[in-house]
Order: sequence, then structure tokens, then C-alpha cells
Amino acid sequence: MSKGDGRAKKEAYFQKLTQLLEEFPTVFIVNVDNVGSTQMHQVRHALRGEAVVLMGKNTMVRKALRNLMADKPQYEKLMNVVKGNVGFVFTKGDLKNIRDAILSNRVRAPAKAGAVAPIDVIVPAGNTGLEPGKTSFFQSLTVPIPTKIARGTIEISVDVKLITAGDRVGVSEATLLNMLNISPFTYGLSILTIYDNGTVFSPEILDIEESSLVEKLVQGIQQIAAISLAINFPTVAAVPHSFIRGYKNVLGIALATEYSFEAADRIKEILAAPSRFAAAAPAAAAGGAPAAAAAAPAKEEEKEESEDDDMGFGLFD
Repeated sequence: MSKGDGRAKKEAYFQKLTQLLEEFPTVFIVNVDNVGSTQMHQVRHALRGEAVVLMGKNTMVRKALRNLMADKPQYEKLMNVVKGNVGFVFTKGDLKNIRDAILSNRVRAPAKAGAVAPIDVIVPAGNTGLEPGKTSFFQSLTVPIPTKIARGTIEISVDVKLITAGDRVGVSEATLLNMLNISPFTYGLSILTIYDNGTVFSPEILDIEESSLVEKLVQGIQQIAAISLAINFPTVAAVPHSFIRGYKNVLGIALATEYSFEAADRIKEILAAPSRFAAAAPAAAAGGAPAAAAAAPAKEEEKEESEDDDMGFGLFD
């Protein structure tokens, strides 16, 4: 390939990356270790119509981002996460759906010597089908595996954890797993971080439900209102409570004095002749009175306990 062809391909890549950044607000930065071309094709097919997958050398990506940062400095946050063997998934769709589509495409693979184990590997108990002559191989492993001879073949006596997650797979362990036809690992794209409209955040954020966010917001508003009322500092959260407190104070003064306004006059009328207002109760309620009266003795103790629990305070006391 001539220098001119290489320069043209780089220019085309820069243009494509620029176009995708301008068109799509969200970018998933994914790790592509151990992901082959066939699997990558399957991922592209699964995301077709919902997202665009772009691969490229980190040096080219950083150079393109550096050129764009003069006009859009927010791309610096994206450039800071371009490390290692990564790719990019551009999308406008629902982030949870895209996340699930990216992570769902995984393929099973055998253990290779030198590879880092992503999970614990346990060799299950049972007949291996291997000839007795290989018994010594099981005993020579870093983690010896207890065996016995059954029906002319080697049988593993108990489940054994052969490899711990995070450890490198040894040659003997890889050989044994291949002999047993065990492919313990699955490989696919993993999401490292997400860039969204100038903000970078962890993919775990997508697991937070909307109800949890609303609950946290309500708790925060309640705390702000409580602090504001305690220090007599007005805030939007505390103003409704301040109005209610003021109204209660004015109502209390009106009841204790000759001061008059509509709401206070209504309460004064009720306090002056409570029986008159009780007689105005709906007839339907009166019809159910005998049954309620019959149940009253049984409920008397419970009612008293309820009143004690309330401590005699009203809603706004």
C-alpha cells in the first residue's frame, strides 16, 4: 500500500469518526480482548439499526479527537478513556437495551495457557472416559485432583477448583481442560465506560431504577426543607411548610381573640356548637351506627392505644 493510499484511509477514518461523534450523543467504550472478526460481525448485525460499531487504532482516535477538541473541549473526557484494546459503539437508542445487546453476544472458548481466567474454573466429579495410564497426570497438577479407576477409566472423586479467577492459566491446567473437553470461558465485548453528551460514567449507573432516583430526590428535598426550617433560611423546599406554619399561627390567634376571617369563623362555629354539625352527618353513616356501636367495646382498647401512639399531635404540630 502506498503512502497516498494510507493517508487517504486515515483521512476517511477521521471523517467517519467526526461524523459519528456529531450524529450520535452516546458512545459505549468497549473492551474487545479475545473477540474475533466473526463474533464482531455478529455484534454489528445484532446492533444494526440501533447503533454503529467503529474500531480503530488508539493513536488515530486520539489524533482525531485532539483535532476536534479545539471547537469541542468536552471530547477531552472521551480521549482520556481511549486506552487498551477498545472499540466504540455509537447510539441514539435506549442505553439499557444497547447495553444488553452488547453483552449478550458471547462465545464459549477453551482455556489457553497464559490467559487470565475471568472466572473460577471447577472440574466436576464424574467419569472422564480417560484411560488409567493418565492417572499420574492428575496428581502432577498444581492442584492435585483425587481420582479412582472405575469400569476401566479414570473417575474424578470430588469437584475441584482448578483455577481461580484472575490467575493465569498454566500449561498443565489448559491441557487437562482440553483433554476433558471443558471450555470454561466465554468471551465477548465488555463495557468499560459510557460517554454521553460530554459526561463520562460507569455502566453500572444503568442498573439504577427510576424509582430509586425519585426516592433519593424526595429524601434530598425533605432534608433541605428540614435544615431550612431549623435555621430559618428560606428555600423553595421550605416555603410551603413556612406558609402552613404561618397559617396555623394566624388561625390560633384568631381563635384566641376576636379577630375574624372566613376560615377562623368556620372553626369558631364548630367549636361553639359541635352537636349541630354532628347532626349534619350523612344518613348512610347513621345507618351503619348500630353495627359500629356493637363493635365499639371490642375496639375500645385498640382505639386508646392508637391515640397514645399519636401522642395527641396533629399532622402539622
